Amino acid sequence: MVAGTHQPASSTKTPERAGDTIVGPPASARMAGRRAIVLVGSSVALLVAFLLNVGVGAVSISPIQVVGILLSHAGIQTDIAFTQQQDAVLWAIRLPRVTLGLMVGGGLAISGAALQGVFRNPLAEPGLVGVTSGAAVGAIGMILLGISPFGLLTIPMAAFVGGAIATGVVYLLARQGGRTEVVTLILTGIAINAIAGAATGYLTFLASDQQLRSIVFWSLGSLGGSTWPAVRSIAPFFIIGVLLMLRLSASLNVLVLGESEARHLGVNTERVRIGVIAIAAMLSGASVAVAGIVGFIGLVVPHLIRLIAGPDHRLLVPVSAIGGAALLMMADLVARTIVIPTELPLGVVTATIGGPFFLWLLHRTRRAQGGWG
Repeated sequence: MVAGTHQPASSTKTPERAGDTIVGPPASARMAGRRAIVLVGSSVALLVAFLLNVGVGAVSISPIQVVGILLSHAGIQTDIAFTQQQDAVLWAIRLPRVTLGLMVGGGLAISGAALQGVFRNPLAEPGLVGVTSGAAVGAIGMILLGISPFGLLTIPMAAFVGGAIATGVVYLLARQGGRTEVVTLILTGIAINAIAGAATGYLTFLASDQQLRSIVFWSLGSLGGSTWPAVRSIAPFFIIGVLLMLRLSASLNVLVLGESEARHLGVNTERVRIGVIAIAAMLSGASVAVAGIVGFIGLVVPHLIRLIAGPDHRLLVPVSAIGGAALLMMADLVARTIVIPTELPLGVVTATIGGPFFLWLLHRTRRAQGGWG
């Protein structure tokens, strides 16, 4: 038996010798090991990112003090010593910021993983297919109107509508003869982003000085305005979106095989596509509403996890959420500590990471497909 050939999962548990050829563990066992590594590794990265974000800053708070403060707010008194200043900084400033970063990073990454699956393209992500820019137009438009018919949910809902419209237009224009053309998808996304950019510029031209400061916030991205009300405003969108996306992960696996094959297996492909696009728009729109435009999280994280653990969306979707949350937290830590006492825009940090990664991914995909010309 030659290494790398397909074998039943139960046929070989340990390496064995066949003639002169040394045969390793079956592919399924290796992949299971990789999946366990990526799941544990991403969880550890998330825990480390959480502890660093809540502990590092002008007021230092050790991990054990973090535990003591959290337990005290839960009504459990311990012998762990901490000051009132540490309590106030952790509970009122850093914890809402970390929680918001978790939901924003997780939402963007899970959207990218699902969009890459539904479009069958590793280059798809919320920013590239117009979700982010469309959501920004919706949120900025609502700021200029100055009305809040749905209270704290007004801006997230406006961002959701903007993102859904932009993604729907990209999807419809990229469809040709029942297929989604990759090049058309990318070029349409670029065009929609340009149109949304023009709309954002026009709204900026109309804005007052006070509104202009808010618009700059959307353009550069930041978690600096994190509060518990902001956390509560996007929590329903994040929780519902993640649960629905997890439910669609098995259908995404079938859809990757091809549209006709998926139909033969009983999957309603159009319903899955529309569902994924709507949920991605909801998650991305809510993220943009509270953190502004933060690019490349939805591109970098799912692709890295897919390279390590394979394309199974039942693992890819939840681990992308964990990895996206960890990456955004680390990017936010860099943004608020690297140029103390000021703060870098979060979008600048993620673009610095994601830009070179996107160029590498573009070159790799083009080489794998033998060129697009």
